Amino acid sequence: MQSASDRHEYPAHWEADVVLRDGGTARIRPITVDDADRLVSFYEQVSDESKYYRFFAPYPRLSAKDVHRFTHHDFVDRVGLAATVGGEFIATVRYDRIGADGMPASAPADEAEVAFLVQDAHQGRGVASALLEHIGAVARERGIRRFAAEVLPANVKMIKVFTDAGYTQKRSFEDGVVRLEFDLEPTDRSLAVQYAREQRAESRSVQRLLTPGSVAVVGVGRTPGGVGRSVLGNIRDYGFNGRLYAVNKAFTEEQKELDGVPAHRSVRDIDGPVDLAVVAVPAEQVPEVVAECGAHGVQGLVVLSAGYAESGPEGRERQRELVRHARAYGMRIIGPNAFGIINTSPDVRLNASLAPETPRPGRIGLFAQSGAIGIALLSRLHRRGGGVTGVTGVSTFVSAGNRADVSGNDVLQYWYDDPDTDVVLMYLESIGNPRKFTRLARRTAAAKPLVVVQGSGTAPQGHAVRATRLPHATVSALLRQAGVIRVDTITELVDTGLLLARQPLPTGPRVAILGNSESLGLLTYDACVAEGLRPSTPLDLTTAATPADFHAALARALADDAYDAVIVTAIPAVGEGSAGDAALAEALRSAAEQVPGKPVLVVHVELGGLAEALSAATSTAPQAAAGPPKIRADHPFRALDRLRAAPAPG
Repeated sequence: MQSASDRHEYPAHWEADVVLRDGGTARIRPITVDDADRLVSFYEQVSDESKYYRFFAPYPRLSAKDVHRFTHHDFVDRVGLAATVGGEFIATVRYDRIGADGMPASAPADEAEVAFLVQDAHQGRGVASALLEHIGAVARERGIRRFAAEVLPANVKMIKVFTDAGYTQKRSFEDGVVRLEFDLEPTDRSLAVQYAREQRAESRSVQRLLTPGSVAVVGVGRTPGGVGRSVLGNIRDYGFNGRLYAVNKAFTEEQKELDGVPAHRSVRDIDGPVDLAVVAVPAEQVPEVVAECGAHGVQGLVVLSAGYAESGPEGRERQRELVRHARAYGMRIIGPNAFGIINTSPDVRLNASLAPETPRPGRIGLFAQSGAIGIALLSRLHRRGGGVTGVTGVSTFVSAGNRADVSGNDVLQYWYDDPDTDVVLMYLESIGNPRKFTRLARRTAAAKPLVVVQGSGTAPQGHAVRATRLPHATVSALLRQAGVIRVDTITELVDTGLLLARQPLPTGPRVAILGNSESLGLLTYDACVAEGLRPSTPLDLTTAATPADFHAALARALADDAYDAVIVTAIPAVGEGSAGDAALAEALRSAAEQVPGKPVLVVHVELGGLAEALSAATSTAPQAAAGPPKIRADHPFRALDRLRAAPAPG
C-alpha cells in the first residue's frame, strides 16, 4: 500500500533559513519519514508543562503511533514543518485540513487545525512567529484559507503568537479551551507585523556581528605578513574592548601567545565564549573551521577567504555549502571574499578589516560590496573628512564580499535605528531584490539620509544574489521615489556624505548664491535650476571682495527668511596665499555661526588651500548649540545636485 507521504514529492521550495528575534538563525523545512529519531529526541527535551499545553494532558513520551503520524505527511492535507539548528529540531508546527464538522478532510475544504511545540530553551526567540508565517504561506499554496487553533487559557505565550500575527480572527471559549479562528489572507496589519519582526531580527543579527564581546582570528600566520596576521594587528592596535584570540592549527602546544594575543590551535581550545570568528584560511580549510566554530557556539563569521563563487562553478557550490553549513549552526556570514568590518564605537573599537589606515570615528555608516571600493571609500573619507571629529568619520563599515548571506538589506535594517549612525552611504554594484531594498530604503531614508551609488545592475562574478531583471532606469526611479539620494561616483558618494554629516538639512528648495566670480555664480545658478532648486539671482561681490565683504553678504543671506540654503562661490585672491585662504575661511565660519540652522555650501576653484582652511576653521572653532559646523567646502558642481535631494524625504 502506498503511504500518504508518497502521494506528493518533497516540497523543497518550502525550505528556508530564517533570522530569529535574537539575531540567531534557524532552518525551516518539511518533516519527513526520516525524522523519527530527531522528533523523539526533540520531544524528550521539552518540559512537562509545554507538553501539557500541547496535548492538554500529561504526555511524557510519544508513542510509536504518534511518531508515525507526526512524520508521515502528504504535504497537502497534512503538513509538518520543523525549525532546526545544527540539524536538530528546536520547534515544530503542523496543520491538518478539516471539514465543517471538524473531522479530517480534503480539498475543497479550506480550513485546517494548526498546533505548535517549541523547545523550552528556544522559547522567546520568535521561533513560533516565524513558523506561523511559513506554515501560513504553505497553507495558502495548498488552498487553505483559514486556520483554527485550540489553546489552554494558561498558555499565554502561544495565544500571544496568534493574536500578535495581525490576521483577522475570531475568539471563543468553550469547555475550558480558547478556540481561535483566523483568515490567512494577508492584511495591512499582518504585513506590518511581518516586516517589523523581520526588521528586529535582521537588525539584531547584524548587531551581533558588529558588537562582539570576543573575537577569534582564524588563520593567523606565525610569521609577519599575510591576511590573518594583518587583521589581528588591526584589531589589537585599534584597541578592541573585548577578548581577542589568535588561532592557527600550526601553532605548537607550547605557543601560548602571538603579538601579545592569546594563541590557540583551534577555536575549540578557547576557554570561554567566542562571539565572532574572522576566517582567513584557504577555502578548502574553511569547512573544518566552520564546524569548530559551530560546535563552540560562535555567533557569526567574517570570511575573508577567496576561492568561492568568483572562481567558477566549483567555487559556487563551495559557497552554497558554506552558507548551509554555517546556518545549520545558527551562524550568519559576512563574505566570503570579504574585506572586513569596522565599528568605531568607544564601547567596541573593532577594526576587523584590512583597511590600511585607522578609520576616524564619526556618524557615517558605510557599506560596500567590493573590497577595492571599500578601501577607496575609507581612504577618501579619511582624507576629505578634515579635522571634524565625531561627525565625518565612520560609525560602522561593512564590506560584504560575495554577499552569500549578509547583504545590504540586512545592514540597512541595522542602520535604520542605530543611534550611532546619522548618514548612510552605500556602494551597490547590483541590487538582487529591488522591491525589498526600496521598501527598506524608504523607511531608512525617512529617518536619516541614505546615499547610494548604483552599479550597472549586473552582479559581479561571485555574488550570490541574482541580478535584477528590471531595467537600470526603472531601478533608479524606484530608488528616487523611495527618497534615496543617488550619485554616480565614489567621489560624489563621499562628498555628499560629508555634506549631510556636517550640515543641517535645508527646509526647502530656495537657494541664495553669492560670490566673487560672476561666471562661477551663473554656472551655479544653472546647475541649481537643472536640479529643480529655486535659486536667487547670483550676488556678485566682484573679485575685489574682502573676507569682510563675504562675511557681511553671507550673514545677510542666512538671516533672510526667503532662503533655505546658501551657496558661496569663491576664487582665490591672487598673491594672498594661505593667509588669504585662512582669513576667508574664518569670515565664512563666523558668519555661519551667527545664524545657525541653514546649510552653507562653499564651491571653489581648487587653486589654493581654501578647502583645508575651511576644514581647519570649522574643526578648531567652538561648537554652536545647533550642532556641528555648517560650512562644507567643495569643488565646482560636485555636490550641487545633492542639495535638491538633501531634505528629509516625505
